[in-house]
Amino acid sequence: MSVSALSAPRALGGVSGLLQVASLLGLVLLLLKAAQLYLHRQWLLKALQQFPSPPSHWLYGHMQEFQDETELRPLLKRVEKYPSACARWLWGTKALVLIYDPDYMKVVLGRSDPKSHDAYRMLIPWIGKGLLLLEGQTWFQHRRMLTPAFHYDILKPYVGLMADSVRVMLDKWEELVSLDSHLEVLGHVSLMTLDTIMKCAFSHQGSIQTDRWSDQDEEGSPAEGGRAGEGEEQEAPGFPGHPPLRQSECGQERPEWRTPGCLPLDGLSFRDHLDKMPYTTMCIKEALRLYPPVPFIGRYLSKPITFPDGRSLPAGIPLSLSFYGLHHNPKVWPKPEVFDPSRFAPGSDRHSHAFLPFSGGSRNCIGKQFAMNEMKVTVALTLLRFELAPDPSRVPVPIPRVVLKSKNGIHLQLRKLL
Repeated sequence: MSVSALSAPRALGGVSGLLQVASLLGLVLLLLKAAQLYLHRQWLLKALQQFPSPPSHWLYGHMQEFQDETELRPLLKRVEKYPSACARWLWGTKALVLIYDPDYMKVVLGRSDPKSHDAYRMLIPWIGKGLLLLEGQTWFQHRRMLTPAFHYDILKPYVGLMADSVRVMLDKWEELVSLDSHLEVLGHVSLMTLDTIMKCAFSHQGSIQTDRWSDQDEEGSPAEGGRAGEGEEQEAPGFPGHPPLRQSECGQERPEWRTPGCLPLDGLSFRDHLDKMPYTTMCIKEALRLYPPVPFIGRYLSKPITFPDGRSLPAGIPLSLSFYGLHHNPKVWPKPEVFDPSRFAPGSDRHSHAFLPFSGGSRNCIGKQFAMNEMKVTVALTLLRFELAPDPSRVPVPIPRVVLKSKNGIHLQLRKLL
């Protein structure tokens, strides 16, 4: 009995000693981690001292400034206040540099720095490590193999398939709306785009648009609205203060298309006219400037970099190339919030260096010509059949995600042309 009575306190003492050692070890590790984070923050402060920014909280950085629904507004304030670039603190020990100057971007896009893993790792389970996410020699081999497939002449035969998909969408619109009715078009345009890709890339037979009607299509009901005044020039959809295009001018750009047997009925004729749409092309480019499809791309500096004004950054700093900030930079674009298609008038290259809707450098978008063709086809066919105007009661709210999108959809007032 005496032996058992003595062994129990010894066992408890042994456990207590182990707990004390474990606690001490945990405290030491915690202090080491805190010291590591502190030293890293001091390194970041020194590395970013040439790139000022608004005051940040020591723990959560600028997180309160950049909320999901208002992230673009503080960005534009920074673009006006801090020239070329500024620092953005994600939290106490993590920061990046926002770049919105064309000369800065040229330097970055001319290098072979890898993409930011934090920005793109969530895409890997979705799209795999394809051309978008590959790096180095593997990317170069894949890009060289795919480039011939996107040659201008190779893409021409796809114009007829694009036109077929657009006509299916417009036929649905005629069934869903009456004169001067309201319609949310984002879902329709997204489905039409998917339909085009399925036909062009995978030789899909049929139409996804007719096979899969969205709930919005089934539940859509005409909304009451006033008729546009006779003789008034209608505007295509846009955000506040931005009349995107003069529809009358776009619709009359190729008047022969209204002739039976030409564009509306014959896709082969359409592809010969894609280069003869100067005003429509100007409007598309100006819309892409105001609302770039990809608002940001990330880069991770693999080696030090020096910018044209002498400022520099060491290796290991993440960069965020803000195309939205670049395209709204008043030092580059006079009155950047004003929709002005004449910025892209033929023969004018004043802002060509600052217009990057499909990125730039060696890793520019391989499908940019395909996308431009599709937009031209969609705009031309739509304006032949409908007059469009924005719905002032439901103004789109742009929010940055992987791509720029509207939080509340895109609502238009449509009137079928007689």
